[in-house]
Amino acid sequence: MIYTVGNQIADQPFDNLQIKKIVKTDALEILSISLEKGATFPEHRSPKDAQLIVLEGNIVFHINGNSYQLKTQQNFNFLKATPHFVKANENSKFLIIR
Repeated sequence: MIYTVGNQIADQPFDNLQIKKIVKTDALEILSISLEKGATFPEHRSPKDAQLIVLEGNIVFHINGNSYQLKTQQNFNFLKATPHFVKANENSKFLIIR
């Protein structure tokens, strides 16, 4: 097996909304999301139950008529097929694991 070190997250720019697939297997997908301050990840639905982990910054996660302010090192889980959107209060990066 060849081991590699990746810099995809560190190198991901704050330019509106950026989405990168970090891992994709039959059982698991990890997405790295960067949101520039004031940018919105528009309303969408996840195909699987998911876990969001904030790496840096401060976001507001909107789901089922509620808003959750999340900051660095906080996590939030949500169910598949539930409409939601995210807004960045500052330059932010987070992972979606599903």
